Amino acid sequence: MTFPRSLFLASTILAFHCNPSFARNESPAKAIERADKTLKAMTPEEKTILTHGIMPLKILPNSPEPPAEAIPGAGYIKGIPRLGVPALYETDASLGVSYVFGLRKDGATALPSGLAQASTWNPALIEKAGRMIGAETRAKGFNVLLAGGVNLMRDPRNGRNFEYLGEDPLLAGTLVGHAIRGIQSNHIISTIKHFAFNGQETARKLVDSKISAANAHESDLLAFKIGIEIGDPGSVMCAYNKVNGHSACDNNWLLNTVLKHDWGYKGFVMSDWGAVPSLGAALNGLDQQSGEQLDTAVFFGDTLAAAAKSNPVYAKRLDDMNRRILWAIYNNGLDANPAKPGGVIDFKAHGDIAEQVARQGIVLLRNERGVLPLAASTKRIAVIGGYANSGVLSGAGSSQVQAEGGPAVYIPAGNGDENSSFIAESYHNSVPLKALRAAAPNAEITYRNGRYIAEAVAQAKKSDVAIVFATQWTSEGFDVPDMSLPNGQDALLAAVAAANPNTVVVLETGGPVMMPWLDSTAAVIEAWYPGARGAEAIAAVLTGKVNPSGKLPVTFPAHKDQLPRAEVDGMDSTEPSFLGMPDLKGQALVADYDIEGSNIGYRWNALKGNKALFPFGHGLSYTSFAASGLKTDGARASARITNTGKADGATIAQLYLVSRTGKPARRLVSFQRVELVAGQSKPLAMTIDPRLLGDWRDGNWTIVAGDYGFALGEDAEHLGPVTTVRLKGRTWRD
Repeated sequence: MTFPRSLFLASTILAFHCNPSFARNESPAKAIERADKTLKAMTPEEKTILTHGIMPLKILPNSPEPPAEAIPGAGYIKGIPRLGVPALYETDASLGVSYVFGLRKDGATALPSGLAQASTWNPALIEKAGRMIGAETRAKGFNVLLAGGVNLMRDPRNGRNFEYLGEDPLLAGTLVGHAIRGIQSNHIISTIKHFAFNGQETARKLVDSKISAANAHESDLLAFKIGIEIGDPGSVMCAYNKVNGHSACDNNWLLNTVLKHDWGYKGFVMSDWGAVPSLGAALNGLDQQSGEQLDTAVFFGDTLAAAAKSNPVYAKRLDDMNRRILWAIYNNGLDANPAKPGGVIDFKAHGDIAEQVARQGIVLLRNERGVLPLAASTKRIAVIGGYANSGVLSGAGSSQVQAEGGPAVYIPAGNGDENSSFIAESYHNSVPLKALRAAAPNAEITYRNGRYIAEAVAQAKKSDVAIVFATQWTSEGFDVPDMSLPNGQDALLAAVAAANPNTVVVLETGGPVMMPWLDSTAAVIEAWYPGARGAEAIAAVLTGKVNPSGKLPVTFPAHKDQLPRAEVDGMDSTEPSFLGMPDLKGQALVADYDIEGSNIGYRWNALKGNKALFPFGHGLSYTSFAASGLKTDGARASARITNTGKADGATIAQLYLVSRTGKPARRLVSFQRVELVAGQSKPLAMTIDPRLLGDWRDGNWTIVAGDYGFALGEDAEHLGPVTTVRLKGRTWRD
């Protein structure tokens, strides 16, 4: 879910433990059979109970008192007790159970941001993390988690990039599928969202995402398709934006043609909150109206019932809407395994999982002269900036998670309007200064907040190492205007690096940033928004307790001109509000995604000959690795990877398509995380999804006969020897 105009937030939570290893209650076929049986027993009045729901929060203007059985959260849909159909209790989001203004007086375990999760390139770990947040969801009494964010990063300034899983459809789709699978193992429904092409927050309810069918299927739709294939989510959440002129929640091509017909999706489509334009959305594929108070009318209640009574087309559609919702309920065992509030959570165990994700998601971007890991002989360390004496940064919006007691630091933001109290820069109570002192007990560690550059410089000069924590806060509802570090941090970094050649930068950002000070620094790590145990993970990497293994899931551009669109669409049309709803005064606003098409991020750079500041797939280690012996037939690949250094560590084997039929190409076609002790060698066995070698044409995938080149790469720009294989041409339907 996404919080709408009059209801945005910072969110926080509590958490309770429950068994994370449930299995499905029904086979998909049995779930269909049960759905049909229940549907036949429903009265006409009962057929619109499951098709619409409220936001059960008494914080909206003129909101009625929520039903007594509703839990404060994102949504509530009544059940049908006569038929044993449970109510749906919905909560946000992909990073944990959201705080919802603290209205439940509880908290939960915050996973690191989506980009941090994606930097692990570890499907098994992300599935484990999904099981964890699914368990906390269930323990609070919720049975629907509005998770599964997989919109590809088409612009690094999108305020919501931190929730998502990067720019590549294979990586993002694989990881989101495993996250969903973990979540739903708890007998709850997970969504996958936001369907589709929700690439910016500025004017998100107005912008029209323009893209051809081929470009769509080869990029964002492929990420969704892979995620659905792996995770089998009970619901798809449609998006706020338009797609090719039609609202994404009222889009016959997206919802009926692609999702339900071509892909055979069995679950239901729920709207984003306040995204339903009319009753006609039902005919165009929408199955459930969410947060109905936020729309101009309740279209899927009495209005839908009246339409079904007088029009057989609506009657048939209404049956299908119910069948899909019932299938998701039965397929995930919501009725047989009811979620109940008051479960018990092992916060220690769940915190350990969050820390494991953070450890694997931290990316070592730069390490000159082997400054990291910090030497045991280091005597004086200056820690500067970033509220490092208080906590680690998190992203804001409907995905906001907080531990019990709320944030360690809370800085209200806004335009002084009604939304100001709902958006805040907040920090989890995981303290880098404390964690570093525990990890390096023999060093004298001082802290300066960085507000005064002269003071920070003076402390840096007296220290063996200066560690500067730099933050970029982002949020749902608005985009950042550029990729600089705000609040004068670039100037602070430049001054500290000039004063101390052993300056280490720890970035806590929502996406890529520019680094005009980079060449003056000794080391840079990207910690993203590192979650409930972020400080402990950062300290472990800095001191060498953990050998960094994260790899970038996005491209860090060298400069703005490398982007397909120099400006955020709508950003300069007028002053953007905090909820992506600028007054465009009747202007048409189009985000032309056919400019780059499916060539997103590293593929755009390869097409244009650009060199990134840090390329997709980049990430250093405290050891070294070598890959050799690549062999492939175009469907499978084998090779050997060796730890050639002196420390145990892990790396990501990245296999790229580099040419097709004699023409240059660049596409990640397989990946595998490999852990190796020093000197160890392991064989690799990788599979290649044929869709990544072909083109989508008129409803089919096509591989053109010819020579195809493959290479293992350290990242998308630094590739090993090319292995070429001749492939036969073929065409198939997905």
